Amino acid sequence: MNSPSSSNQDKSGQQPAENTNFTTVEVEILNDKAKDILDENIKGTVIADNFIWSEGPLWIDDKELLLFSDVPANVIYQWTPEDGLSEYLKPAGMTTPHEHDKEPGPNGLILNHQGELVICQHGDHALSIMNAPIEAPQVKFKVLANEYQGKRLNSPNDVIIDKKGQYYFTDPDYGLAKAEDKELPFNGVFKIDNSGILELLIDTISHPNGLAFSPDEQNLYIANSNHDSPIIYKYRLDHNGDILDGGVFFDFKPLLDRGPGGPDGFKVDSSGNIYTSGPGGVWIISPEGEPLARLITENRVSNCALSKDEKTLFVTNTDKVLQIKLKN
Repeated sequence: MNSPSSSNQDKSGQQPAENTNFTTVEVEILNDKAKDILDENIKGTVIADNFIWSEGPLWIDDKELLLFSDVPANVIYQWTPEDGLSEYLKPAGMTTPHEHDKEPGPNGLILNHQGELVICQHGDHALSIMNAPIEAPQVKFKVLANEYQGKRLNSPNDVIIDKKGQYYFTDPDYGLAKAEDKELPFNGVFKIDNSGILELLIDTISHPNGLAFSPDEQNLYIANSNHDSPIIYKYRLDHNGDILDGGVFFDFKPLLDRGPGGPDGFKVDSSGNIYTSGPGGVWIISPEGEPLARLITENRVSNCALSKDEKTLFVTNTDKVLQIKLKN
């Protein structure tokens, strides 16, 4: 999602700081099923702060490494429990200097099946693979997609990959500096198949943002980050990963008074529960669309990532990154 305002920007010129202080994360249990997922007395640890707008968290379990983006700063950072915070890659979203005063940096991050880092790049209007090992990052990229039918993409925002190796990504216009920079007449959801063909899946969601599969990959969830239509959609997929049908899965409109924020980035656990940004923090929603719990945070949440054992949640929380222990 786009950053809330430039008021979060650090005007002192200081570098983002590592911080191991606890922060209050109030747990609101909405359904007793939530007690199987989290403890009511959990605490969130601020593992890093002083960012402009943190986004795109990716936890790499075998390396015990968290990567995340600071979109306006055009940086990917890394954090490990042993070494703390450091800069990972800059520039990471806009690599060719040009006038761009909004959100030029990287956003969503994943690893593909070859262990390569895939980056949504706002400023370069591209979905790209970093052409270097994870352990030795370089500003070298292989572009997977940067245009559709001869028109430049807007600003790829979030990306996922299915078991077949096909990429799905959203392309809202949050990263465009000016409305006249927009070449496509829509904000789309795209798929790149294994032959490299770019296919438009949806052009009717006003602000497509986060996306994820159900555990069996038979359904695709997509968030609409629109204050007037803050919805998570659910689409049924065929055996090729193309959309058969779908509609509204969860509507946040009646809940907007719960706090700042709305549907943006999210993850789905192995049981099909959705951990999504929403009004006032992180909402946990069952596969049946029941709200199970809310983790109330101080500031707006953009996205989250689960550890492999699903006992830890990493949350990009405006100018901070939080680590929340879910299970004992």
